Amino acid sequence: MQIGDLIIGHQPLLLAPMEDVTDPSFRVLCKQYGADLVYTEFVSSDALVRQVNKTLRKLEIFEKERPVAIQIYGKDPEAMAEAAIIAEEAKPEIIDLNFGCPVKKVAGKGAGAGLLQDIPKLLAITEACAKAVSTPVTVKTRLGWDADSKNIVTVAEQIQDAGAQALTIHGRTRAQMYTGEADWTLIGEVKNNPRMTIPIIGNGDVTTGERAKECFDKYGVDAVMIGRGAIGQPWIFRDVRHYLENGENAAPFTLSKQVDIVIHQIEQACDWLDERRGILHSRRHIAATPAFKGLPHFRQLRIALLRAETLEEVKALMREVVEKYG
Repeated sequence: MQIGDLIIGHQPLLLAPMEDVTDPSFRVLCKQYGADLVYTEFVSSDALVRQVNKTLRKLEIFEKERPVAIQIYGKDPEAMAEAAIIAEEAKPEIIDLNFGCPVKKVAGKGAGAGLLQDIPKLLAITEACAKAVSTPVTVKTRLGWDADSKNIVTVAEQIQDAGAQALTIHGRTRAQMYTGEADWTLIGEVKNNPRMTIPIIGNGDVTTGERAKECFDKYGVDAVMIGRGAIGQPWIFRDVRHYLENGENAAPFTLSKQVDIVIHQIEQACDWLDERRGILHSRRHIAATPAFKGLPHFRQLRIALLRAETLEEVKALMREVVEKYG
């Protein structure tokens, strides 16, 4: 797959942008375990324009995580174009426009998936950003606002014409949020539309190598993006890649290995932020990691892990898990 001058290889696997998840420490790990392209947390255009320090920090990129895309969101074409210019200063390989976030604080204010109710503005933002920067501008969106307005096949052509150099489609409507199953049928229709010449990336419910292979083979997408399936298990990219290349599942990591990876991720988050914020930021990964799934009588240890307030306490509890169940 090629986006602008960036060549990402055959059947690439992408880490989806996720708020409070895809910080640099997590992106580096996903890259280490096989992600071909990683995305930042989504960044508010208004906050970038106002030079809010906390938001500016989201533009930090480590060389070892490249190639990386910075994703921005907002509802005003001028502010989004200015934010794209600011983001470009961080030298990402791609600037991605978020037209898919369904949460009320974003979509309810007319940004993210909210723009699926105002396609002319969505296109105006795409065109303004594409003209403002030399870095390739891409778009991530959904099938439509709700079940009665799944207009992605038509909108995809318009997004391409507005200057986007790739399009990621999450196989749900905004109304679905993250419920139900992702529908890849329309993603396939977009990809197989002869008018579409830009790469089409599919997103939604890819948690196994088998499913990734089906998405490539059945729907013809140029890349598969993995989101929630990566939370707490950055090694999912290694597992999916192994299946794509060998047609069989990789030997699973031992509990000890999985715990070591999670500990390393928490340590890196603490280094990037500070101990307190790094631990708070990592709790979502601790809660979601499959390393602890199915362990008998694990409830009390899990509660203790999610309440731990120091790095040493977290590491001691993690070691206890390995000693008890490894």
